[in-house]
Amino acid sequence: MSVSGFHHQFKAVTAMSPLQFQKRLRLQEARRLMLGGHLDAASAAYRVGYDDASHFNREYKRLFGAPPLRDVARLREAASGSADL
Repeated sequence: MSVSGFHHQFKAVTAMSPLQFQKRLRLQEARRLMLGGHLDAASAAYRVGYDDASHFNREYKRLFGAPPLRDVARLREAASGSADL
């Protein structure tokens, strides 16, 4: 299969390019590490392959709608609120 054929088929299945898919996986893993592994944003970013913390923060905010620290705090608060039910 050619590279362009692969990209076309990948996008048909996932609705995103391989690069977009990889970026999403990396950001989701960073989010998981911050929530479950209690890492700070810079450490999580480095663990998933980002060398530039500000670039990571921009990409994270673009995907999840909030900067990493605010997003993780919101998720923790929501989780602790639902545990009280």
